[in-house]
Amino acid sequence: QSWSRGMSYCLHSESHLDTGPIYVRENGKLHVVNQGAGGIQDVTPQTRPFRLFSRSFSVELCMNREDDRARRQRTDHFIFTYTKEGNLRYSAKSLFSLVLGYISDNVDHIDSLIGFPEQIAEKLFSAAEARQKFTEPVTGLRALQKFTEAYGSLVLCSLCLRNRYLVISEKLEEIKSFRELTCLDLSSCKLGDEHELLEHLTKEALSSVKQLLLKDNSLSDAGLRRMTAPIRVLKKGLENLLVLDLSCNPKITDVGIGYLLSFKKLNCLDISGTGLKDVDAVIKRIQMQIGLVHSKVPLKEFDHSNCKTEGWAEQTVLQWEQAVMEAIKPQDNLRSRTAALRFYGKTRRIEEVVKCTVVEAETKASGNLQFYKEKVQNCHLPLKKEVAGSHELKNNRKRALAEQERERTSKQKHLCLTVEDWDLLNTY
Repeated sequence: QSWSRGMSYCLHSESHLDTGPIYVRENGKLHVVNQGAGGIQDVTPQTRPFRLFSRSFSVELCMNREDDRARRQRTDHFIFTYTKEGNLRYSAKSLFSLVLGYISDNVDHIDSLIGFPEQIAEKLFSAAEARQKFTEPVTGLRALQKFTEAYGSLVLCSLCLRNRYLVISEKLEEIKSFRELTCLDLSSCKLGDEHELLEHLTKEALSSVKQLLLKDNSLSDAGLRRMTAPIRVLKKGLENLLVLDLSCNPKITDVGIGYLLSFKKLNCLDISGTGLKDVDAVIKRIQMQIGLVHSKVPLKEFDHSNCKTEGWAEQTVLQWEQAVMEAIKPQDNLRSRTAALRFYGKTRRIEEVVKCTVVEAETKASGNLQFYKEKVQNCHLPLKKEVAGSHELKNNRKRALAEQERERTSKQKHLCLTVEDWDLLNTY
């Protein structure tokens, strides 16, 4: 009884606390304390569900709390300006700019842009370019391919990679993703005959190229044979080529010039500094079969001033070049070593200058071998013509065509396809 009195006293003294029912086990039986009567009930009551937490209690699952805090503290969705009084004023960005920024951050996850408006796509490309998304190794290539597949020449219509062989080696796949280029300058890149980019020139994606500059690329007759194989047989590849620069390639001989006769649409050709043996025969051959005339003065098409990088991806190409230059920049701890190399490398630098002057002297010695197509002037003849004169003109034209066909058949004998040509064609 004293134990029950003490228990009831404690219950009455702490009645303001909602402790719930109290169970006591005595002699192997479970008893519940009756707070109202102040005693202990021997009968086991019907238990009711017990609430572990109060009704106002709530549980929140917090994952990546640091990212959540950073997201709350971000202020890039506001525009901060200053008033005339010097007070800071902020205004919220438009929904379009917020969505544009979100998509540009995840531009590599876009499935397709075909059919998307060009105006919005240009803004999206600029936003992704500002975030340097196209300089990333894998995701940048994937995003760039989505734009080039949908917009072609709008992304880039002209590409100048003159003396940028490091950019070509580092971003070859990105360069190959460009479509519908009209001008491509690869001068002084030392590509050689077996480079992958030269093979890509014959693909359908670059069939729109009209101006191709391959000056000083260590090309030979074998490289020209590979490059002209599709158009010589399949009439595909560089079929729309108008301007071609092959100067300063001393390994190109008279045989290699024969492969160029398949470019019937050529308007300008530069073969200065090549290894021609019979220059006069080559000049006559080019004039008879392509209709190009030897120019006595340098042509403006080959001064490399008109070829520039133009399109949406103009800044992207500059970003690639800056990244390459930073990668090859000498480190601070190697400055003393580079200074020593510069000091002892004076003779080497002089030799390089001598080599350049020798190449220029060879090109000057061989002469200016630039060709152009004369513009046909429309002569307004009188309406009255003699019938005999017209018949003579027709006969002369027929004779000239017959002679040209005979010359073509006789001169194309050495251009017959060999087993190597067929092996090349099977690769396309």
